[in-house]
Amino acid sequence: MSNKLTQVKPLATQHWDKALTKVIEDTKGAPLHVHQLMANNPKLLDAWWDFRNHSVEGGTLGKRAGELVILRVAVHMQAWYEWGSHVDRALTCGLSIDEINRVLSHSTEAGWQPADSALLEAVDELVSHHCISGKLQVQLAKHFNTAQLMDLIAIQGMYVILACMIKSWGLALDPQVHDRIAEHTSERDFVVAAARFKASLN
Repeated sequence: MSNKLTQVKPLATQHWDKALTKVIEDTKGAPLHVHQLMANNPKLLDAWWDFRNHSVEGGTLGKRAGELVILRVAVHMQAWYEWGSHVDRALTCGLSIDEINRVLSHSTEAGWQPADSALLEAVDELVSHHCISGKLQVQLAKHFNTAQLMDLIAIQGMYVILACMIKSWGLALDPQVHDRIAEHTSERDFVVAAARFKASLN
């Protein structure tokens, strides 16, 4: 069983099921490696696509807050592909490289606005304890409404799922993404920082 799983690779679009035409169209004929990986299960990718589009836009949280959630998940999951992909996206939606790098620190105090701090703490609790504590919900309610909190939980969950797939099959970062972020981050630096983050939780 495990030997077969290690052989799962991104699937070139010429081999995709016809049901995935909308995905090819949405990505302008150039789906990312993660989409190509999921194309090995056409029904899953088809069902997942609308949720992906909602989540990658940040849902009701908006892009900037959504990217903070995704980046924090990537650190917890120690998922380089996810981190690299969303450093790229985060830089285009208003996050500075300083803010992005601070996501790698377990501290949610230094330099963060209260809303951002609460958002990062919520991801920490969700990944570690699978719920948001009542105390933190009180803090979050000062900045986010119910729909936004639901999106926070949902986006966190979706990117945990993706990180599990990415790490299970050793997905390589898309070359064009790698080139765009090369001056800002590297796999080696991320691996070291994510390991330090994990150690700080113990």
